[in-house]
Amino acid sequence: MPASLDWLTARPIAHRGLHDAARGVIENTAAAMRAALAAGYGIEADLQVSADGEAMVHHDDTLGRLTAGDGRLDRLSAADLKRIPFHGSGERMLTLGELCDLVAGRAAMVLELKSRFDGDGALPARVAAILAAYPGSVAAMSFDPLQLKLLRRDLPRLPRGILAATYRPHPYWDQMPPRLRYTMGSLLPALTARPHFVAYAVGDLPALAPVFARHILCLPLLTWVVRTQDERQRAARWADQMIFEGFRP
Repeated sequence: MPASLDWLTARPIAHRGLHDAARGVIENTAAAMRAALAAGYGIEADLQVSADGEAMVHHDDTLGRLTAGDGRLDRLSAADLKRIPFHGSGERMLTLGELCDLVAGRAAMVLELKSRFDGDGALPARVAAILAAYPGSVAAMSFDPLQLKLLRRDLPRLPRGILAATYRPHPYWDQMPPRLRYTMGSLLPALTARPHFVAYAVGDLPALAPVFARHILCLPLLTWVVRTQDERQRAARWADQMIFEGFRP
């Protein structure tokens, strides 16, 4: 267990950076990260793996919603991905190394490792290699316990968190094996990953599993994604800190 995770819950955490598409500030881009830094928030960012094993800062596993082009990210190299523009923005996709250089320890970072739940260890291996030399406050989290177990092996000192929610049909969650899909809300799969914190869906609070993790296991509890006043009240009542978007706390 890291000595202290007080930094993890000290400030609200901007989901995918402090983005505002109406103003041309696109999620998970350098502009969104700079906006979060300027406002004094923590930063949450998503990581996908490229064809050549680089950790890329992007939420979707395919191109098209935010960018030009189409197809899977993991079939293109990092160099190819960095040439693809975002819609309505001059931004290009960041690598994790570039994100670390940009933030440079000025804000807490919480990085979500995306997964295809197929046992591929390329992304956690690259994340561990980059973060081994990063001096700032940073944690990793994932819905996939295997990703966390691989991070524990490769970089034991890195704080790790399990993402969880009550299952409902969702294109991402439906990639999970049924055992994980239907038990993630109970946090039972998390036990194999030995997490240092929990990040639980705000719409599912309160729930027995995160309350147990917070008060009995003494694990910090983040909640996501907080957007409305009702969700802010739930976060304040049931969690230690929120991952938010669409407003400024």
